[in-house]
Amino acid sequence: MTQDNSRPTLYTCFSPALLHLYDLNNTVVVIIDVLRATSTIATALFNGAKAVIPVDSVAKCMEFGRKIACITAGERDGMIAEGLQYGNSPFEYSKEFIGNKTLVLTTTNGTKLLHMALERGAGQIVTGSFPNLSAVCEFLLSRHQNVVLGCAAWKDRVNIEDMLFAGAVITRVKDHFAINCDSSKIAGSIYDVAKPDLFEYMKQKEASHYLRLIGYDLEKDIRYCLTDDVANVLPFYQEGKLVIHRK
Repeated sequence: MTQDNSRPTLYTCFSPALLHLYDLNNTVVVIIDVLRATSTIATALFNGAKAVIPVDSVAKCMEFGRKIACITAGERDGMIAEGLQYGNSPFEYSKEFIGNKTLVLTTTNGTKLLHMALERGAGQIVTGSFPNLSAVCEFLLSRHQNVVLGCAAWKDRVNIEDMLFAGAVITRVKDHFAINCDSSKIAGSIYDVAKPDLFEYMKQKEASHYLRLIGYDLEKDIRYCLTDDVANVLPFYQEGKLVIHRK
């Protein structure tokens, strides 16, 4: 199969441990952490947050809290991180709570991957999840740039939900990209099977993060994070912050 040089390329990276295999220069990197970081980021911005500042450690999150007026939040292993008051559930960030405020967020996987992409010279960074699926796809189609769909996974181990979201994006944009990438083809194939009921697919496959969050009685979070376009804005990284991308 020859590469179609008239179209930008699209690759899917299933784990942060594989990110070094991809050229991120002049590339749009989509950070995917469906359960729950990127779903929560989209929700907070959709509900009126001024910005989300993603940091890669609890210590940095707390440091921001001492320096600026903000809400400091984060999780480790699915639970509110020690030393922080708020966690990583999209339901914590209602319009009444988050409106016109800055959220500083650290998570086990998603914010870590974002900083890795920055360090590797990513051209542009956006975040994606089912709640903002259409906004992500519209942005990618508008840019005519190479794309890497970066799955945050779980402590470098591949997970199903991020793969499903990559597959959903690929299904919508594939005719506009040159895709010579087995990871992308796997993601697209799995999404085709799962799309009638993503929650039921996760349940039937006993997906690891599904089991983890169900164990914390977070079925409502899982269902929300697998629902298309309920927070359909595009978080765009600039000057250290994620803000809504304006067309």
